[in-house]
Amino acid sequence: MKVLFIGDVVGKPGRHAVRLLLPNVKNLYKIDFVIANGENAAGGFGINEKTALELFSAGVDVITTGNHVWDKKEAVPYIAKENRILRPLNYPLGAPGYGSIIVNLREDIKIAVLCVSGRVFMNLLECPFRSASAVIEDIKRETNMIFIDFHAEATSEKVAFGQYLDGSVTAIIGTHTHVQTADERILPKGTAYITDVGMTGPEDSVIGIEKSQVIQKFIDQMPCKYEVPVGKAMLNAVVVEANEKTGRARAIQRIKLTN
Repeated sequence: MKVLFIGDVVGKPGRHAVRLLLPNVKNLYKIDFVIANGENAAGGFGINEKTALELFSAGVDVITTGNHVWDKKEAVPYIAKENRILRPLNYPLGAPGYGSIIVNLREDIKIAVLCVSGRVFMNLLECPFRSASAVIEDIKRETNMIFIDFHAEATSEKVAFGQYLDGSVTAIIGTHTHVQTADERILPKGTAYITDVGMTGPEDSVIGIEKSQVIQKFIDQMPCKYEVPVGKAMLNAVVVEANEKTGRARAIQRIKLTN
């Protein structure tokens, strides 16, 4: 089985890149299932029903998020009922929405997707290590095919999380920093890992935002409204190939395309 994980989709350019490039990627790599982080899909910050439906119609099966999940307040009721959009599962008890999902891919195959947030330089949610372990224990009663979006800032936390769950899940895909790392590998016990899958959005930008605005903010430290620039977009992703019965990864491959 092959699963495609698309890095953080940023604004209209990111959504356009998904619509334009995803069909060919699915055909070329013979993809069975598509996951995309969509927490920046609506104007660069947050996600709403319109942008989520656009990604679903483009061929995305499950959308993960992160610390910007609640930025579009009007979308909270939609996220609360749409189980294909995942907020970090380590939010405190009672938070709306879903932190994981099990999808019946075929009659004899199920695939689980989890969204987990780190805590270093991030919002202080529940422990991601303990929270993930508790959910994985239950999920394994139904499937060994388990994919985790670990939305975190610190490389050390991501690497530690990967080593902690090595052999327990199929893949741990890092998101949030919007810069694709070159450390994709299969960990010793069979889990595919990459520290950050990268971003799907405007190539000529600062991690998806108009570069002049970000540069000026660094210089004068004054507040400003960030915007997503137009222009050529890139799609960053990874393809994970795994044994659908054991859940062990066979290979992980980085992808970077431009439209």
